[in-house]
Amino acid sequence: MFSTKTIEMKSATELAVMRRAGAILAEALEAVVRAVKPGMATVGLDRVVVSELSRLGAKPAFLGYRGFPASLCVSVNDAIIHGIPSSAVLRDGDLVSLDLGCLYEGFYADMAATVGVGRLTPEAERLARTAREALDIGIAAARPGARLGDVSAAIQAHVEGAGFSVVRDFVGHGIGRALHEEPPVPNYGKAGTGPRLAPGMVLAIEPMINAGSFEARTLQDGWTAVTKDGSLSAHWEHTVAVTAQGPEILTARQGRTATW
Repeated sequence: MFSTKTIEMKSATELAVMRRAGAILAEALEAVVRAVKPGMATVGLDRVVVSELSRLGAKPAFLGYRGFPASLCVSVNDAIIHGIPSSAVLRDGDLVSLDLGCLYEGFYADMAATVGVGRLTPEAERLARTAREALDIGIAAARPGARLGDVSAAIQAHVEGAGFSVVRDFVGHGIGRALHEEPPVPNYGKAGTGPRLAPGMVLAIEPMINAGSFEARTLQDGWTAVTKDGSLSAHWEHTVAVTAQGPEILTARQGRTATW
């Protein structure tokens, strides 16, 4: 499950740049979340990302990455990840996962949040809340001296304990000078396994969970991954640095409480 390739360690100077990249991305996500409302076309959310990142001096990380045609992934209801913004409009009760990344002074940041459009069903609310809780639990486990499997196992235990499933086909990752670096960060696994975490590692931890089966399939657009059984899905992500003092969320919203 875990790669044996070299994991890049970041210096204090590099972490400072990534911290700024994370703050920029968090501000951009805040703007996108404020724009989520019934009747909004998902392509309009993509335009918000482009505008905000330009204003803040960063570039979209996703646009053109491996051919992806947008700056934001908008995954609605049964879509797990990689939803392409389009003319499709959001409707009251939709569950929307927003995934975005940026490039700032040679370093990347990556984050995601799941929000509701109008009033959600109790099931959708609990799914989104469980995914967010799983992210928080996974981050708390990313301490120096721990194993990467401790992060994965903690996420899996919380999600499955709530009666939901953990997506297997997509995982988190290291991040830094490249959007995707070593190591892969699964949301399932065995505690006490995998690379030992050390100060200087930076991980994109991102639980993707389904209300039904963990199985996924990809639509004909070649990007959008949806639940195989049509159940709802939720996705949360932060870019997290392992420090001597513990995990630091680089994509935390600074100076105020985020609406998401």
